[in-house]
Amino acid sequence: MASAFVLLAITIFGLYLGGYVFAALVGAVFAGCYREWERMVTLKPLTWIGGLLIGLLAISAILYVAIGPLAALAAIVAAIGISVLGEPGARRWRIIGVAFYGIVIIAILAMRGEATWNIHGAGMDAGLWAGVMLGTVIWATDTGAFFTGRQVGGEKLAPDISPSKTWSGAIGGFGLGTLAGLVLWLLIVPASPWWIGLALSAAISILGQAGDLTESAIKRRFRVKDSGDIIPGHGGLMDRLDSLTFGVLFLFAVGYLHAGFGSVAAGFLLW
Repeated sequence: MASAFVLLAITIFGLYLGGYVFAALVGAVFAGCYREWERMVTLKPLTWIGGLLIGLLAISAILYVAIGPLAALAAIVAAIGISVLGEPGARRWRIIGVAFYGIVIIAILAMRGEATWNIHGAGMDAGLWAGVMLGTVIWATDTGAFFTGRQVGGEKLAPDISPSKTWSGAIGGFGLGTLAGLVLWLLIVPASPWWIGLALSAAISILGQAGDLTESAIKRRFRVKDSGDIIPGHGGLMDRLDSLTFGVLFLFAVGYLHAGFGSVAAGFLLW
């Protein structure tokens, strides 16, 4: 429990500061996720290729802030190219992992941004609040699913993928995650239509649970129980962030389509 609170505090602090601090945190965390992915899909100790891929993903986050998104994308494309050099058995999975976590890094940093938006005469750090809303929905979904599943139980959601998950837990998580997101939406962007906040919160909650199930399916494919043991009592970074990744990609897509790449957070929140 203590390790989870420490991780949460570091995340909130980095999100609040933004800039190089947040980029370094994002790069370190998702490079760490890829490290777990690399060891899982190769089923071998880390090689020089794996180490190079980890380094390029970490550097891509710093390049995003220092030079721009295209520099970050170039580092990720280089990592994908290096993935081809590995042994054929793990090549496809390496490419998938590098591409996925690379896109997640860009999506998170684009969401955070640096711009302050003017709402009713007051400055608002849209990137900060978009991140808070995303984290709130995911946390509430996980919490609701855990406690509802334990108290109610019932039919299994996906027994072949994750035997511990139940339909009651999924519904409870969806309900609490959607409600928490809507309440926060009404507090931070009261001028935006409530039904948009409801729909976006519901989508993030569903995608968070989908991300969790997807990681469980991949771990079952490679016969791995936990992605790692870096977080005492909570498994690996992938185990903690699987729900977040699908959600942030959705947030990025909505914000980008609504307001463009330079205004992802505002495009997500302001309607």
